[in-house]
Amino acid sequence: MIQTERLELREYTLDDAPFIYTLMNSEGWLKNIGDRNIKTIEDAENYMQKHYLSSYEKHGFGPYLVSLKEEGTPLGSAGLYKRDNLEHPDVGFAFLPEFANKGYAYESSKAVMQFASETLELETIVGITIETNLSSIKLLKKLGLAEIGTYKYEDGEELLLFSN
Repeated sequence: MIQTERLELREYTLDDAPFIYTLMNSEGWLKNIGDRNIKTIEDAENYMQKHYLSSYEKHGFGPYLVSLKEEGTPLGSAGLYKRDNLEHPDVGFAFLPEFANKGYAYESSKAVMQFASETLELETIVGITIETNLSSIKLLKKLGLAEIGTYKYEDGEELLLFSN
């Protein structure tokens, strides 16, 4: 679907549930994104059905599996999320710890932003993160987003809000 120099991004399928289970239970996900209560592969499948596959159908976009182009190794996730109480889609990314600090998050997120602009013709993309997630803040700024305020998440948690 989307290719960069090193990476391939594609829509998730239910076959990717074991990867989602691993990613959503990784230390970085739990610390910076939060526990989504994914305790089994079946939980991962149900979550993907509700939040990922339905987003492709409803919005024409969603999160994408990021893998190495040559080996096909899944590294993480990058994509666009449309939240009910947020006017514009937000760019999101998460990678397994062993693939951190290698430029994959920037490379894939930049490709997602380009896809959003050129293919989906979206003018405004936002980003949200907790204020202690300094690496995500740095990446959102590197992607050309500026901090514009705060966003209250569904559970009441207040996040920093960025926009282009």
